[in-house]
Amino acid sequence: MKSETQDTRQHILDTGYQLIAQQGFSNVGLSQLLKHADVPKGSFYHYFKSKEQFGEALIQDYFENYKMRLKARFEDSDLSAYDRLVSYWQCWIDIQAQECSTQRCLVVKLTAEVADLSEMMRVALLDGVESVLGLIADCIEAGIKDGSIAEMDSYRAAEHLYNLWVGASLLCKLTQTQTGLQRVMKTTQTILKKGMDES
Repeated sequence: MKSETQDTRQHILDTGYQLIAQQGFSNVGLSQLLKHADVPKGSFYHYFKSKEQFGEALIQDYFENYKMRLKARFEDSDLSAYDRLVSYWQCWIDIQAQECSTQRCLVVKLTAEVADLSEMMRVALLDGVESVLGLIADCIEAGIKDGSIAEMDSYRAAEHLYNLWVGASLLCKLTQTQTGLQRVMKTTQTILKKGMDES
């Protein structure tokens, strides 16, 4: 029974992710979510007290899955830490280029929308981003140790690079080209190889 309960909750989250990653949080109504998930309203409220709590759970679930994929990529001992990071950001470019990707970044999609809409969702996004920054920083640190990445403050570099990628992803939505992400990739490679300007 417990497994069935978890499966239903996860099904609602998975369905919600697909809708929200494409349309945004505010544009997805509860009736639309329930219709796509094929679950009654009572089932939704059994797992989530409100749409806002559902949004918080959705973000937390997204980051749990994202971190598992990121850890697997960053633990690939066949590649240098530099190559692991470059492959991560190349995957970012590839996903942003897909119209109907099943792995769209909720940070890019929701940050501007929910930051003022919901404090609990803002905090969930922030916590998730900070955990991702920690994993990127750890990989940069591994690269400094294996000699594939220049000496630098690993967390500061992770934060700087992540900001560049999120910003470029948002602008690419406006330009509808990958040019900005390609430029950020070159900047990223330069920073990883030559270090950050500390001035």
